[in-house]
Amino acid sequence: MEYHVWCDESDTKGKHFSNFYGGAIVSSVDLDYVINTLKEKKASLNLYGEIKWSKMSHQYLSKYTEIISTFFQLVVQGKVKVRIMFRKTGNTPNNLSPDQINNKFFLLYYQFIKHGFGLNRGLPVHEKRTNLHISFDKLPDKKSKVVRFKNYIFKLNKIINEKNLFLPFDNISEVDSHDHEVLQCVDIITGAMSFKLNKKHLELMPGKKRRGKKTIAKEQLYKHINKEIRALYGYSFNVGASTGRRNGADSPWSMPYRHWLFVPKNNQES
Repeated sequence: MEYHVWCDESDTKGKHFSNFYGGAIVSSVDLDYVINTLKEKKASLNLYGEIKWSKMSHQYLSKYTEIISTFFQLVVQGKVKVRIMFRKTGNTPNNLSPDQINNKFFLLYYQFIKHGFGLNRGLPVHEKRTNLHISFDKLPDKKSKVVRFKNYIFKLNKIINEKNLFLPFDNISEVDSHDHEVLQCVDIITGAMSFKLNKKHLELMPGKKRRGKKTIAKEQLYKHINKEIRALYGYSFNVGASTGRRNGADSPWSMPYRHWLFVPKNNQES
C-alpha cells in the first residue's frame, strides 16, 4: 500500500492570519475511487478546467458547492483526510536567525508536513512496507531553496521508517494543480479559510458602500464548507483555532479533518 499526499499554500501575509497551508492524504486503496469520483462530478457539472478559489464567482457558486460536497462525502467515508495550518500574523517567534527569516515559508511548510499529518505522533505501525508520496503545488521560489526544502522533507524518513513507512526522494515532487482534482479541492478549502479569517468577506467594492457579487459568493461558499466541517464534528468547531484531539494521541494522523493554529514556542504577539 501507499499513501498520496497533496499540498498547497495560500496567503503568506494576511491582515490577521498568514502562512496558510493545506493538504489531503489518500491511500492507494482508495486512490482510483477518489480521483474518478471527483473527475466524474466535475464532468457532470461541465467543469472541465481547473477549479480554484481565485476563480470562484457567483456564476460558479452552485457548481463549486456541489463539488465541495462531493469532496467532503469522501472525507466522511474515510477515503480522504484533510489538514489546514495557519498562524496569527502578529504572532512571531523571537531570536530568529537571518537564514530562518529568509526560509520561513519552507520551515513552516516542513512543520505542516511533519506535524499536520501526524508523521511524528500517532502514526500507526504498518504491517508491510508502505511508501509515501508527497506532491506540492508548484513551489514559489528559486530552485536552490526548493531542493533544500525537499532534502529536509526527505529526512522525515528518520522518524517514519520505524513505523514501516518510507519516503523515497523521487516521491517528493512538484505538480501542476490543473492535473490533480484533490489538490484543486484543497486549494478551495485553504483559500476559503484565509478569506474568512482575514475578514475579506467584509471588503467593499472600490468607491462603493456595498460588497461585490464575487465577495458575497465566496462568503456563501465558505459558509457551505464550514457547514460540512461542522457536520463532521458538531458546533464546537472553531475556524480560527486548532481542532481538538477527539481521537486521543493518534488524532493528528487519524482524524478526518483538522485545523492547526501554529504558535511558535518562543514568541511575541503584536
